[in-house]
Amino acid sequence: MRVALFGYQTWGHRTLTALLGSGHQVVLVVTHPRSDHAYEKIWDDSVADLARDHGVPVLLRNRPDDEELMAALRAADLDLIVANNWRTWLPPAIHTLPRHGTLNVHDSLLPAYAGFSPLIWALINGEPEVGVTAHLMNDELDAGDIVLQRAVPVGPEDTATDLFHRTCDLIGPIVTESLALIASGRTDWTPQDRGRASFFHKRALRDSLIDWTWPAAAIERLVRAQSDPYPNAFTHHRGQRLRVLSARVSRQAYGGTPGRIFIPEDDGVVIVTGADAHRGRNPGLVLRRVRTEDGRDLDALAYFRTMGGYLTDRP
Repeated sequence: MRVALFGYQTWGHRTLTALLGSGHQVVLVVTHPRSDHAYEKIWDDSVADLARDHGVPVLLRNRPDDEELMAALRAADLDLIVANNWRTWLPPAIHTLPRHGTLNVHDSLLPAYAGFSPLIWALINGEPEVGVTAHLMNDELDAGDIVLQRAVPVGPEDTATDLFHRTCDLIGPIVTESLALIASGRTDWTPQDRGRASFFHKRALRDSLIDWTWPAAAIERLVRAQSDPYPNAFTHHRGQRLRVLSARVSRQAYGGTPGRIFIPEDDGVVIVTGADAHRGRNPGLVLRRVRTEDGRDLDALAYFRTMGGYLTDRP
């Protein structure tokens, strides 16, 4: 088949690697210019460089809305477009152009977690597994019929970084197998159950801010979801931003006001959590490792020399 890629960052790079090794002909690559957005500077293997290294024509676009791009796609005489981590909407004029349409590769178990940063949101929400879905695009974002889907379990100490590597390893096999199925003439794909669909927005700095009224278990998952190299979960202490690198749920229940720096417990310092913390029935969050505004990584017991005071949502 004659194939074009719409892709970006490491997800697109892994997809293009699979396409180049699939035995199909990659005739065009469309990718985004490099971005200064914090999340787009992470996992930023260059799709453009890989394409050029293999002699594949490259077009750089922020949005696919110009006649030069459309002319190039028509001239390519495509059997299939494959998309992975393309950051804007692909209009019907593009996704329906190839003979077999457009295969989108998305790093969630659709129909759940359509949209942006699905691994981070899934980890925050305590999902037992994450994965990758290859589906044929329709006019609704991440909503087309499923060609292939693969899952991996989420362990109790997994970070978003762990899950990124684990799901990225699924991309190559899923792309290769999906293309083989499509080339074979298969059309009996699985419709998505739209009653189970959820859609998440792109993450921004505010989404990493710890809300101490959350339950301790949810904040602990947020910390793991914002693992290096992602922007870390953070709070404020004495007018300065304090990033939380490692935390766990306390062994005992602690009462009081959310955000209170309360007491040492084993290898860390307990922070009171939960909207109903005044009842004294909730575990707290034990901070174990923090990073200061000037970039120092410290054990929480070394950073919090005295107890008392509060962690807050603003300086």
